Amino acid sequence: MEAPGLAKAAATDPDPQESRGETPDGAPALCPSPEAPSPEPPAYRLQDFDTLATVGTGTFGRVQLVKDKTAKHFFALKVMSIPDVIRLKQEQHVHNEKSVLKEVSHPFLVKLFWTCHDERFLYMLMEFVPGGELFSYLRNRGRFSSSTGLFYSAEIVCAIEYLHSKEIVYRDLKPENILLDREGHIKLTDFGFAKKLVDKTWTLCGTPEYLAPEVIQSKGHGRAVDWWALGILIFEMHSGFPPFFDDNPFGIYQKILAGKIDFPRHLDFSVKTEQMT
Repeated sequence: MEAPGLAKAAATDPDPQESRGETPDGAPALCPSPEAPSPEPPAYRLQDFDTLATVGTGTFGRVQLVKDKTAKHFFALKVMSIPDVIRLKQEQHVHNEKSVLKEVSHPFLVKLFWTCHDERFLYMLMEFVPGGELFSYLRNRGRFSSSTGLFYSAEIVCAIEYLHSKEIVYRDLKPENILLDREGHIKLTDFGFAKKLVDKTWTLCGTPEYLAPEVIQSKGHGRAVDWWALGILIFEMHSGFPPFFDDNPFGIYQKILAGKIDFPRHLDFSVKTEQMT
């Protein structure tokens, strides 16, 4: 989604070499440390905000850009229809997103500040990330350079490692769920499929192109499925399309289980040998 008044990240593709704390090849030198737990959130009220625009829509809700009337800060307000959540049997996913976001605190994860509900809607007040979706930049450019892909991949690794250290599996890694802040750094968002996971789970969820074989086969899966999805995403960032695609989900599943990948000629050999291993 594109938001009004996009900052630096929305104007140009961020240059990995100019961002803070990187090694010469474009990768961050170290993963940033998890942030200190946030203090108790202020007692917000819906009337404390002015709604400026709708910046995203979904199956049972929308995301609005709002502005605090007093402090003049911008936030993203996720508004979900309670009847639609119940009708689509999404109660558990909404609960998972809220509980996970209340537990985590990391520079590469979107922040949750406050939640409430009334008779019709659930509300989640979240950090506004002005750069929009990585998906938009990838589609506009076709594919990323190896250094840009490495930069984003390294930051995603940091985010996933942090989640796994909390025994949380993300399960929905894709370009649409990666936002860019005003400095071009990533923020993972949309934690509806995330959950605490000590051993295995058998739920079939996620986006078909990014599903690991064990998810498709219902053999039970663990946190390793996030690393599979990262491999798919790395391929897509450098080639412009995912390695397994078809007109229908079942065709995609068959190709994933067959495990045959045709590397495009334009793909940098160093990407295949270094980033895909």
